[in-house]
Amino acid sequence: MRIDLHIHSKNSDGKLSVAEIIMEAKARNISLLSISDHDSINCQDQVVSLTKKEGIRHITGVELNVTFSHPKYHDGKAVSLDFLGYQFDPDNSALESKLYTIAKYREERAAKILDNLNAEFKEEHIASLTNYDLTQIEESVDGVLGRPHIADYLIKKGVVKNRQEAFDKYLVKCNFPKFPLYLKEASKIIRDAGGKLVLAHPNDPHGTSLTALTKELAEQTDIIKEKMLPYIDGVECWHSRNTTETTRHYVTFASDQGLIMTGGSDCHQKPIVMGTVQIPDWVADQFVKI
Repeated sequence: MRIDLHIHSKNSDGKLSVAEIIMEAKARNISLLSISDHDSINCQDQVVSLTKKEGIRHITGVELNVTFSHPKYHDGKAVSLDFLGYQFDPDNSALESKLYTIAKYREERAAKILDNLNAEFKEEHIASLTNYDLTQIEESVDGVLGRPHIADYLIKKGVVKNRQEAFDKYLVKCNFPKFPLYLKEASKIIRDAGGKLVLAHPNDPHGTSLTALTKELAEQTDIIKEKMLPYIDGVECWHSRNTTETTRHYVTFASDQGLIMTGGSDCHQKPIVMGTVQIPDWVADQFVKI
């Protein structure tokens, strides 16, 4: 059985449409999947319809960015962490309302980032981005607007060659704070919608993870015990950038704490890695069939 509970579509920052993802999943013999776009559940009805047609089991999913801090680490300053919501009711009005608010904030944030970019461009004698450019970026997005879409536009304009260069050269230093969603609220929103909240890729060296606070696995799980356990239902133990040591550590921790264990490729489809993470069949049994 192939499982992938962490896939992104064009509704956030993925490269493929929902239909293309489902067809690729079918070709890769994926039996259970979740499309967990950033701050967006707009595609969930389509996913339900297409997976049913193709005989693939689907769990509703979303990835929420949470503002988190711990007094012992990072001088107590806040960092961003990702949490995955699963098996919620996609028609829950409170969840829909919160995600709408976050989406509107993303548009305001994009404008602030463009202002910061223009300050950099002025120093480098590069033509400033205008409201027309912002409109072009917004129109290129199928779902929620994020920095990857700005990166893609900078590529199109010939300012950079690829997304990595866009982030390394401009988008990290020109960033603007994300919507301040805190763990307690994120947990309540997902649980009130009938879902489960899972800490995503806790030791991802290249993503929003606990490595921003500490790279020591034991310290990471101490942080979870001290600050997260009342609010989470599980941990993503299998991930495309996990080491064997990371997976082993988090499987042991989740088992000891009675948490559910999930896994996924975190595929953004370039390259297509969905279904390549080896996830045990019993992971599917943790979710009641819907």
